[in-house]
Amino acid sequence: MSTYLEFEKPIEVLDNKIFELKSLNDSAPSESLLEEITNVEQEISDTYKKIYSSISPWQRTLVARHTDRPKTQHYIEGLIENFFPLSGDRAFSEDKAIIGGFGKFRGKTVLVIGHEKGHDTTSRIEHNFGMPRPEGYRKAQRLMKLAEDFDIPVISFVDTPGAYPGVGAEQRGQSEAIAKTTECCLSLGVPIVVVIIGEGGSGGAVAIGTGNTVLMLENSIYSVISPEGCSSILWKDNSKTVEAASALKLTADDMLKIDVIDKIIPEPIGGAHRNRHKAIQDVGDVIEENLKLLSNQHGNDLKHARQERYLQIGRSGLFSDKTTAANSVLDEKFGKVKKRKNLKLSLIVKLLFPLTIIALTTGFLFYFFR
Repeated sequence: MSTYLEFEKPIEVLDNKIFELKSLNDSAPSESLLEEITNVEQEISDTYKKIYSSISPWQRTLVARHTDRPKTQHYIEGLIENFFPLSGDRAFSEDKAIIGGFGKFRGKTVLVIGHEKGHDTTSRIEHNFGMPRPEGYRKAQRLMKLAEDFDIPVISFVDTPGAYPGVGAEQRGQSEAIAKTTECCLSLGVPIVVVIIGEGGSGGAVAIGTGNTVLMLENSIYSVISPEGCSSILWKDNSKTVEAASALKLTADDMLKIDVIDKIIPEPIGGAHRNRHKAIQDVGDVIEENLKLLSNQHGNDLKHARQERYLQIGRSGLFSDKTTAANSVLDEKFGKVKKRKNLKLSLIVKLLFPLTIIALTTGFLFYFFR
């Protein structure tokens, strides 16, 4: 049974109508019923196009989190042959929030790693809702280094609300694990193709999302914090998630404008969950295309290109040519920060340094010879 979001209610009404018409046609077939079914199907298609042509960032966030949206496991089942999963970080334990292993992608051996959220209550608890602990990231490091040893390209699927924030994770070095995994991605001498298939949440996503090519599904999101977290911090009010989602600029279009990603992968009308098979095959086609482009590059070239990509983002700055919506929110809440007068700090430092040396020397001599 399909799950409908709040803004999809008109489609739910039409789907129920077409279900009734098909039931009637099964019991008493007629040309008029078939014609009406065709008309309703066309109306459903037109309604989908109308709704999804103007959805807000918050609505897109809800689509990215849709329970029926294909997860990493579905992409592995649809694209990877002879998948052989590997477990454990060889230090603490196995973390099922990140799954990984080797297999054949359209005739080529690849390493696949990705966040796994699960599809029902039991599997979501098993996979910790896609929120990795340190051992998950250390497992990812282990597998990526193994792939580099055998010159095997890496495909990474990103879908997480963020790294697990529990006390135990912090005690076992969560921030260090994320940083080391990001460093591992940057230093790897094999191609890395990243696909953001749902949520790309904060450092938990960046850790395995630092690639030569970063792709993003049309209705996925990528942000430094969730809209709920942003709302609670800026407004101290969880009801401001709609405004927060707009301020964060977390959609695929926003990410493409500032070169955080390389390409947007279109989804079937209504989202990837409405036609899972087509969505998975479309993702596979784009991955194959980008792996071919990267396959002729040398290890050091891949590594340096990847590092330069992210250094350039830091050099140019995000949205540097205009005031961001996030800055507008902060200005409205706290007021604009007044520019301080130029105190010529460099000159002051130059004057104070020799004076400090003279004072210290004088004090030392006075103490020594008194």
